Amino acid sequence: MGKIKTIAFVTGIATLFAACNNNKTSFDASGSFEAEERIISSEATGTIKQFELEEGQMLQSGQTVGYIDSTQLYLKKKQLLAQTKATASRKPNVSAQLAALQSQLATAQKEKVRITNLVNGDAAPQKQLDDINAQIDVLKKQIEAQKSSLDISTESINSDVLPLQVQVEQLNDQLAKCKIINPANGTVLTKYAEANEMTATGKPLYKIADLSNIILRAYITGDQLTQVKLNQTVKVLTDDGKGGYKETEGTISWINDKAEFTPKTIQTKNERANMVYAIKVKVKNDGTYKIGMYGEIKFQ
Repeated sequence: MGKIKTIAFVTGIATLFAACNNNKTSFDASGSFEAEERIISSEATGTIKQFELEEGQMLQSGQTVGYIDSTQLYLKKKQLLAQTKATASRKPNVSAQLAALQSQLATAQKEKVRITNLVNGDAAPQKQLDDINAQIDVLKKQIEAQKSSLDISTESINSDVLPLQVQVEQLNDQLAKCKIINPANGTVLTKYAEANEMTATGKPLYKIADLSNIILRAYITGDQLTQVKLNQTVKVLTDDGKGGYKETEGTISWINDKAEFTPKTIQTKNERANMVYAIKVKVKNDGTYKIGMYGEIKFQ
C-alpha cells in the first residue's frame, strides 16, 4: 500500500513539473500593453479661464474642453476693425465726383446735335460746330484724367486697407486657438494644467490615448521571424485573475527590422536569446486591457 502511495506521489510531482514546463513554454512571445499616446499642448499664451476635463474622462474629437483668456486679442481686433473702417472711408466716390463733368458732357453733346442741324441748314457758321466739338473733346479728356486720378487714389487706399485685413485674419486665428479643442477620440491619461493657471504656446495641457484599440508590444527571437508577417492574426493571452487566461485575437501591425537586447522584464520562448525583435499586436479593447499590463501571444 505504501509503495502505491509513493508511486502516486512521484507521478503527481512529475505531472506537476510537466505542467509547469508546458505552461512555461505555452506562449511564443510576451510583452506589455501600450497605447498611441498624444500630448495636447496649448496654442495660445495666457490664463486658462476654463478647463473642464478629468483623468480617465472620455473625450470626443472636436469637443471644446476649455479656453484661454483672449481679452487683449479681442480688443486689438476691435481697434484694427475701426482703423480699417476709417481708412476705407477715405476712398473717393468716383461716380459722384465725375457726375458734374459727365453732366456738362451730356449738355455739350445735345448742343452739338442742335448746332449740326443749324449748320446743315446754313443757319449757323461751321466755326460753332468746331467749337462745340473741341469743347466735347476737352470734357472727355477731363473725365478720363479725373477718373484715372480717382482710381489711383482708390487703389492706394485699398493697399492701405489690405494689411489691416490680414492682421484681423491673424487675430481671428489667434482667437480660435484660445479655445482648447480636443483633436481626437480618446481617454484622458494625464492632466498637466488647471483652470486659472498661466500657460504658453507649446506648453502641455493633457495627454490622451484611444484605448478602444490597444497595442501589445511583444518580443520574438530571430528564429521566429519566419513565423510572423504583417496583418497576421495571433492569440493574445492575459491573466484572468483566477489562475487562468483570458484569450482574444490580435493583429500584427508592425515588425521591427532591427534587433535589440532583450528587456529585463520580458520573457521569450528561448530564454537564452540575447537579441530580440519587437512586434506590435493591435487588440480590440473591451475595457479589460490597461496600459502596462503583461500579455502573451501564440502564433496561429
